[in-house]
Parts: sequence; C-alpha cells; structure tokens
Amino acid sequence: MMSFRTHLLSTGAGAFALTAALLASVSTRADPIPPGWQAQGFEVVGFTGLNGKPGAFKLGLKHAKNDHWYLYAGHSFDQGWSIVDVTDPKAPRYVKFVPYESSEKGVLTAQLTLHDDLLITAIDKESKVDPAILIWDISDPENPKKLSSWKGAAGGSHRNSYPGGKYAYLSTFAEGYQGRGHEVVILDVSDPKAPKQVGVIAQPGQKKGETLPKDHAPGFHGPVNVSPDGKMATFGFTPDVVNVDITDPANPKFIGKLTMTPPFMYAGNQSVHTVLPLWDRKILFASSEASKWGCDKDGMNWAAFIDNKDPAQPRLMTLFPKPKPPAGAPYRNFCYKEGRFGPHNTVMEQHNPAVHPIGNSLYVTWFNAGLRAFDISDPYQPEEYAWFLPPDDPHPKGHGGPHAAPTNWTEDVTQDSRGYIYADDDHFGIWILRDPNGK
Repeated sequence: MMSFRTHLLSTGAGAFALTAALLASVSTRADPIPPGWQAQGFEVVGFTGLNGKPGAFKLGLKHAKNDHWYLYAGHSFDQGWSIVDVTDPKAPRYVKFVPYESSEKGVLTAQLTLHDDLLITAIDKESKVDPAILIWDISDPENPKKLSSWKGAAGGSHRNSYPGGKYAYLSTFAEGYQGRGHEVVILDVSDPKAPKQVGVIAQPGQKKGETLPKDHAPGFHGPVNVSPDGKMATFGFTPDVVNVDITDPANPKFIGKLTMTPPFMYAGNQSVHTVLPLWDRKILFASSEASKWGCDKDGMNWAAFIDNKDPAQPRLMTLFPKPKPPAGAPYRNFCYKEGRFGPHNTVMEQHNPAVHPIGNSLYVTWFNAGLRAFDISDPYQPEEYAWFLPPDDPHPKGHGGPHAAPTNWTEDVTQDSRGYIYADDDHFGIWILRDPNGK
C-alpha cells in the first residue's frame, strides 16, 4: 500500500498564504492561482485561466520534439480549442485559442483526441450541417493545420479516440442506423486528408428496421480502447461493458459483455461512460456519468473494477467508495451539494507516450466532489487517499444547460509522463497538481 504520510489541507487563509508563496516563485507569465481551493494529499503547482475562457473539457497532451510540453483543451462554453504550453508547470503559457465557427446554435467543441502529430476534434450536439470531426496536423504544436473533415450521418460526434496508426474510433452516427444513441464508426485515417469509413460497431436494435428496446436504449459514449496487440476493442456501450474482436475492422464481432444498467443508473449514452483497461492486470476501471442533481432522482452512479481475464465473460469485482466532504463542509454528503455528484473522467489516452501510465494511483474527477485519488494496489479494495476541490466562483458566468450549477465542479483529468496532473473546472480554468504519494 502507498504511504499516506504527506498530506496538505488548505482552505481560507491557508490557501491565500500558499498562493502568495507560489506566485513569488514563478514568472510573471503565470496566471494567479484563484484562492479558496481545498486539498488533501495534492499540491497545487500552477494554474491557467485560459485567457478568460473557462469551461475547458477534454484534455490532450503532446510532448514536442523541442522538449516542450503542450496541453490541448476542448471547450464547453466557447466554440474552439485552447493550446497551453506547460513546459514549466509553475508558469503555464497560454498560446492561443483556435476558434470554430458554426452556422448552428448549441454546437459543442468539447472533445478531442490525439496521438503523435494528429489531432482529431469533435463537433458535437446534433449538428445537421457541420462535420462530425476535424483532423489537424500538429507537427507545429502551436499552429495546428486543418487537414480534412468527416461527416457521416448528421448529428456530430462525441468522445472519439485515435490510438495512433491506421484507425480512429468515433462516437457518432452512421448511415443506415436509426440515429438513436451513437454507434462506433471505425475510420481509416492513414491518409488524414481523405478519411474513410471502414466499419461500424452497433448494439442490436440500432440498425434501421430493427426494434430498439423500449427501456435502456443502447448508445455509445466513448472512447474505444484497443488492446496492445490491436485485436480487441474494450469500451462502454450502454447498457454494457463490451469486448469486441476487431481483427477485421470491416466485420467487428462481439466477444463478451457485462450488463451494468439496470440495476445502475440509466441516462442514455453516458450510463456506461468511461472504461479504462489496465491491460497488464486484465482488469477494467469502469464508471457511469452523473446526470441529475442530487442522488434521489435516478439510479445509483457507480465506479467499479471489472475482471476481464476471460473477455467472453467479464465479471464485476468491486465498487469504489463514494467520496466524503471535508470536515466542516456545510453539507453532510455531496448528494446535498448543488450540482451533479458522481464519477466522470479518469486519465485516459494511455496509448499516448506523453500520458503517464496507470500504476497504483487512479485519479477520477467526481463533478461537485472535485478530483479524487485512489490507491488501487488491491483492486478488491480501492481506497481514497487524496482529493482536490476547486473554489466556487462568487460571480459565476451564468452559462446555461447542465453546466449551470452555482457551485463549481471538476470535469476532466490527465497526467503527463513527468507526473504533473491537469484538472479542469467549470468556473476558472485548468489546475496543475502534483501527488507526492502517487505511484
């Protein structure tokens, strides 16, 4: 088990004091660290306010040939993508915002995936005329060059994945399907200027002419994870966690599944939100995504480990403990705090050499419970040992929709191979953290 001897608890005046000390040691390029955050076990290293554009969402990392480190961020409230130079994590440098102009309202640019010099950004939210993705050359990390786009059926795409090589895996709508819940489209990007669809993975009922279930309709949130030998894809595909044979990408075949809903919560595609294989241990981390505010309006949100030694018969191993509020919090449980409470994202994109491989520490964003760190050295008994809560903004920007909570929450997390952790929130920007007990 990892040591828990180093803990840091900062709130109120303590947060102001530590902020002042940190700011004194960094260059004037650094954005001030907003006061009022709370943490136990995490150290706050740096912060970027994204040039006044809060609401960063999916994060991607690139370690460039000049030994510079770059963080790419999709946005929930602004249409476009941010680039931040994080070579010095104490003084992240905001490079630029790459705008996207849509002819339609409500189009999101929150999701992205990258490997080597290829970046794929998603155009989301039921767009009728926009493409589903844009493909970029990021060999010059600060100046992405758009190579192409791909549309498929109308409706956009969501949490896509590009693990390098010939194929990308899209959470989108395919021609010939009902347009209810995303399918997996396997896209050949070997010529990134001319991507082409190769195959589709769909649940029974999704094709036109088939009958969708009346309850718990299928849908794919994403992303797909490809095994090291390239033969199997593992991912969440509501209502299941699935293993799929992709030896022939034009004719994928289901190997096995574990149904998660019911009994757990159902909220469309996000019911089985994240699946992260730990290939060396033959286990999967999997979780839902919290949907409704409070804990009394939907089935239970969950995070779990799944035994995947036999891909034909995945087996539930254990559920993760629910985070508890810090001492003195004005609510006895995060269920009573405004906003969503439940797991969201963990450190994905394990194919990317810039991303830290999963060891015995697992970092999970938990919406209004911030970022949580778990010791997973015993997969039958994961234990929380650290947490970080961003401050609430006394003057929130008033964004609508599901992000309208007056209290702040944490959306995405990634970790670079140097060990620095990046977590974004809805009110301020991106926080750069360090876990002195991480393994």
